[in-house]
Amino acid sequence: MKENIEEKYNWNLEDIFKTENDFQLAKQSIEKNLEDFERYKGILCDNADTLYSCYSLYEETLKIFEKVYSYGMFKYHLNMADQEGIKKFKEVENLSAKFETAISFITPEITYAEEDKILGFFQEKAELKRYERDIKEILEKKKHILSKQEEELLSNYSEVFSAPENIFDILTNAEFKFGDLIDENGNKVQLTDATYTIYLKSQNENVRKQAFSLMYEKYKEYINTISEIYLANVKETSITAKLRKYTSSLEMETEYDDANIKVYNALMDGVNKNLDINHDFIELKKKLLNKNDFHMYDLYVNPFEEEKDEISFESAKQEVLEALNILGKDYTDNLREAFDSRWIDVYEKPNKRGGAYSSGVYGVHPFVLMSFTNSKRDVSTIAHELGHSMHSYYSNEAQNIIDANYTIMVAEVASTVNEILLSEYQMAKEENPKKKAEIIYELLEMIRATFYRQSMFAEFEKIVHEKIENSEILASEDLNNIYYSLNEKYFGDKIIIDKEIQYEWARIPHFYTDFYVYKYATGISAAICIASKIIKKEEGFVDKYINMLRQGKMKKSVDLLKMVDVDLENPETYTKTAEFYKEKIEDLKKLIK
Repeated sequence: MKENIEEKYNWNLEDIFKTENDFQLAKQSIEKNLEDFERYKGILCDNADTLYSCYSLYEETLKIFEKVYSYGMFKYHLNMADQEGIKKFKEVENLSAKFETAISFITPEITYAEEDKILGFFQEKAELKRYERDIKEILEKKKHILSKQEEELLSNYSEVFSAPENIFDILTNAEFKFGDLIDENGNKVQLTDATYTIYLKSQNENVRKQAFSLMYEKYKEYINTISEIYLANVKETSITAKLRKYTSSLEMETEYDDANIKVYNALMDGVNKNLDINHDFIELKKKLLNKNDFHMYDLYVNPFEEEKDEISFESAKQEVLEALNILGKDYTDNLREAFDSRWIDVYEKPNKRGGAYSSGVYGVHPFVLMSFTNSKRDVSTIAHELGHSMHSYYSNEAQNIIDANYTIMVAEVASTVNEILLSEYQMAKEENPKKKAEIIYELLEMIRATFYRQSMFAEFEKIVHEKIENSEILASEDLNNIYYSLNEKYFGDKIIIDKEIQYEWARIPHFYTDFYVYKYATGISAAICIASKIIKKEEGFVDKYINMLRQGKMKKSVDLLKMVDVDLENPETYTKTAEFYKEKIEDLKKLIK
């Protein structure tokens, strides 16, 4: 852990509030505004003026609230053991709940109003068009809203509906003990869910095998229980979809994502037509590790693993700026501002929150939290998080706060574009063939894990949900068989599909947020299409891309990406991803000859 950190590497939270008193005054103004919402209840849709007035208050309050909440959260994340910070975060969490309650009448009152009447308001009052996207989004979902009595009844069951995920989390995080293994140094160490992937990457085959066996022995022991928990979750989603007049749970969840079934099916189609390319990479992995018997627990070993090169933050900063220079002067000027004006809290500190994230603060600028350890891998993290930051920067600059928050469907696109551009830059300038091979290999692993692996998860979900919706009776054996068969299909015959892998589905927490994982695969596909055009320096494309980032959620996610020539509804988009993957596999093969 770095000591005596220079101020320039720490967040400047005074950009949000100069003093603690300013923070307190902002909180008080929110409390006052929340009381003012009361006067709109029951009359929101009586006329255009009332609807506009309420939305203006909502926008004004949201701008102040985002600053207040971010300030409290950032203070807490900088030192999660500090009692004052904990108290401050609890205060803003409480304020968040009050805010949600205060505005909870807006959606139902618009929903139950006459649609033609609401649409007419936009003609009556031109200023109301400022909030048209949000209001029309509520109206679009109207056909799936039940009566007030039915909605209230369903809301009373919300805690029950979330029970499967909560039970799964408690069982696997608090109750499971996986036992001990002998590590590379001959020490007995406890296997945990957090250390599992670390041991799977070990250069020692015995360590990998122990970790793999211990993990799935535990899941095998509880497989019947977990199967019932998961199937209860699937049934709840399917029943809710039926009640809300969707054709399936898949339709409900993709529409909620601002996408559609066509996107999901195009992904499945595109991936399945190009599985042979993934099989080719698996075969290459086997060759690189020089193994006759290549097992599932060998997948995560990096054959180019050596003592990692160290890099200073200043060098990392320069590398990111040079790699992303291809995005133009305005983009890199903003990046330089992020580096030089303390948008990034760089180094690890006692009790600082782990991991990395970017969080935009409307009317201020984005803030990036990370724990830089001088590893070359940290350079990719910087590029990734600043991709989120620039997306937030551009959307916040161009849109009102209600329309600035882009959807999850496009959230990972800008960050992954930056990662790919960084990799391409590093490959182009690297002269050492072995180091260049390592860069290519890491890019390939990212594509395999994000495009193929997440698509396999997505296909598993689709199969299970369809079977439940067709009234099929499923048990643990059925789920295991479905998952095992998918592994055979996705990984091919150059790897031994160990029987233990049939239980892997049971440890994937994302399955309790139905049809979530496919967005990782669509996201990287969009990013590869965009990055490829940027790398080829297609005339006018960078401007087109930046313009897309400025849109926030002014268009549906699928239509937003069409602005940069990415059609998520077309299987050809995913074929292009597979072809990019294949191109990099061939590049790696040439280097290792």
